[in-house]
Amino acid sequence: MCDSAAPGFRDVEAVLLNLAALSQGPAPFLDAAKAAGVRRVVTVSALVVADHENSAETEAEPESCSNAAIHLDLERAVEAAVPEWTHLRPGAFASNPYQWAAQSAVGDVVRGPYAGAGTSPIHEADVADVAVHALLDDDLVGQALSMTGPEGLTLAEQVEILGRALERPLRFEEIGPEAAKQAMLSRHAWMEEAAVDSLMTYLARSVGRPAPVTGEVPRVLGRPARTFTQWAAEHAGAFRH
Repeated sequence: MCDSAAPGFRDVEAVLLNLAALSQGPAPFLDAAKAAGVRRVVTVSALVVADHENSAETEAEPESCSNAAIHLDLERAVEAAVPEWTHLRPGAFASNPYQWAAQSAVGDVVRGPYAGAGTSPIHEADVADVAVHALLDDDLVGQALSMTGPEGLTLAEQVEILGRALERPLRFEEIGPEAAKQAMLSRHAWMEEAAVDSLMTYLARSVGRPAPVTGEVPRVLGRPARTFTQWAAEHAGAFRH
């Protein structure tokens, strides 16, 4: 829901809130929702909040402007604004490889940092299905769900899977983090340097470590989570020459 729709809460009881859609932050949206009597907010948060809570430094606040801090602030704001809430905390999205589409379209090499960084890509359709459940049913009220795909994969393995979907030998070529950072900032003028630094730190810490895999998607939906292989097959067209 975009900023311009924030005042339009007539007869609305529950909303899905994605911070990426709020250019002015969550406060105006939540103030309008609270004033209109919205009872429930389902928040698209981030798995890094759970990572922070489970770390040895749980009592310390996460670093300012980090992804964890931004989404923790969002969760707290939602809890203060409405009586019913559910926080969805997805990890890496299966759709993140769209960042490689331009490279894949012109060759068989994808360049990026930290080839060995492991994530558990979650299909965006699974996030949507869990969100619908949280909006319409009561059993997830007051819960924060750490959500992942069904398997851990390194970035290099994800590129290989994309290659199989494309039926050509796509491969990952690692470049240094500073070069990757500058390339990312030049391609995406809207990205803040602090956010890119936070991403690089996250990827660096993920190298050589098993990516977390949770069972929240099958618990809520009663079926297995979609795999990255499924996602790659469905979206292969975006990566073709």
